[in-house]
Amino acid sequence: MKKFLVLLIEDNPGDVFLTSEALQDSKFLIELDYVSNGKEGVDYLFKNGNFESKRTPDIVLLDINLPLKNGHEVLREIKADPETKDIPVIMLTTSSGQSDIMASYQEQASCYIVKPAEAEQFEEFIKVFDRFCETLI
Repeated sequence: MKKFLVLLIEDNPGDVFLTSEALQDSKFLIELDYVSNGKEGVDYLFKNGNFESKRTPDIVLLDINLPLKNGHEVLREIKADPETKDIPVIMLTTSSGQSDIMASYQEQASCYIVKPAEAEQFEEFIKVFDRFCETLI
């Protein structure tokens, strides 16, 4: 079975917990690492500072509303660099605004998922996540 290293860039501890729990139900083996702001996300991906020994993730789950750098800024930096531009980025955010969705795809997000409001709704997230992962193998 394919194992994926997933980097979650999320500032809400409750959403980190719910996402972590939901990913345990994936049909894929998931190793999850997370950071709590956009600057740390960029540092992780570019192996700056305390992140120099981190492996490059297979997938990034990226919130839009982040401190220090928002998700759109992080996404643009990921896609602008030849070393990271091919990493699939799934926007996982509470925003269902058309402008955020369109901007994310224009900035080369691989997928856009509106974060479930209830823990039970994370089941649908896992179905979409697993279907996305199937495209990577």
